Amino acid sequence: MSNKFLVETSARHVHLTAEAVEILFGKGHTLTNKKDLSQPGQFACEEKVTVVGPKGSIKASVLGPTRPENQVELSFTDARTVGIVPPVRESGDVAGAPGCTLEGPCGSVVVNEGVIVAKRHIHMTPADAAAIGVEDKQIVNVKLETPRALIFGDVVVRVKDSFALAMHIDTDESNAACAGGVVYGEIVK
Repeated sequence: MSNKFLVETSARHVHLTAEAVEILFGKGHTLTNKKDLSQPGQFACEEKVTVVGPKGSIKASVLGPTRPENQVELSFTDARTVGIVPPVRESGDVAGAPGCTLEGPCGSVVVNEGVIVAKRHIHMTPADAAAIGVEDKQIVNVKLETPRALIFGDVVVRVKDSFALAMHIDTDESNAACAGGVVYGEIVK
């Protein structure tokens, strides 16, 4: 197996609870799948929300399915735009992160803690991890094959049976590496 894998750019987005979906979009509303994403069961939604911070607001896509906690994933550029200073965290680790307000067509939701910049990471199955020679939660360096080749440090490996092999970076990281279109990366020592 090759050590190379797809590198995808993850733009700003939110994950919502079922309760938040009903407040933002109306009683009984469920998320509408616009496009399946590379990770099995994950999808981009037709729905969008406005993320409101102390300095401003920006539109963000909603990703489905619903989750147990609301989470807002921004790049540092996005966060500056709205006036929030979020920590770099793995998805789902929102304890103590700053909050914001989310606005939808039918209402608003105050997220007390939940705004993060997602730590760059590689999703892989146990078979992928064994073939590449890494394990869950291992921190690696990844070289991107782009016109502005770049080695990203501090990349966390996330291993789970339901994952598909792909690395995720945010829009700031993607722009720094000129990572438009189809981009591959590989773990380097």
